[in-house]
Amino acid sequence: MLLSPRLGGRLWRRSILLLLGVALAWIYATELGLLDPIPQAQPSRTAQADIPGRYLGLYQHAARHHCPGLPWPILAGVGKVESDHGRARLPGVRSGWNRAGAAGPMQFGIGKGRAGNAWARFGSGRRGDVYKPQAAIPAAARYLCAAGAPRHIDRALYAYNPSWPYVARVKRWAARYTAVGGGR
Repeated sequence: MLLSPRLGGRLWRRSILLLLGVALAWIYATELGLLDPIPQAQPSRTAQADIPGRYLGLYQHAARHHCPGLPWPILAGVGKVESDHGRARLPGVRSGWNRAGAAGPMQFGIGKGRAGNAWARFGSGRRGDVYKPQAAIPAAARYLCAAGAPRHIDRALYAYNPSWPYVARVKRWAARYTAVGGGR
């Protein structure tokens, strides 16, 4: 056996140190984003045309760093259905809250109605940040992860908004946002 202590203490120690070095290098490279352990889908032409560039980058980053394994198109589907990526002129998207008590581009409950107060658990802690996509999108990724994503996408989406038609709409948008065959 290659790593047997019988081969000599010096060879044994060097082998262990080499393995530890490789493991640490992999961990640091992953943390720095140099390695992507879970390849992300490429954006389709529909995604490139429909999702504002800033939002696209935020969806990709949040999926990768706040819920590893969550496909970014799922987050983008949530953003599309909830607020058309922050473009909807509905109550609660840019200020205030809607009749359910949800606010921001990802429509988080802020403790004002039946939507509850998910922002207190998954958001930045400052209420005004719920309207900032750079805070709301990572919070949505954390929420979905806590609800079972990436293993149980349907269950996580249903927890986000308890409606099976909602889950189906988000997944349809996610499919439209994913390039077929990995190309553009």
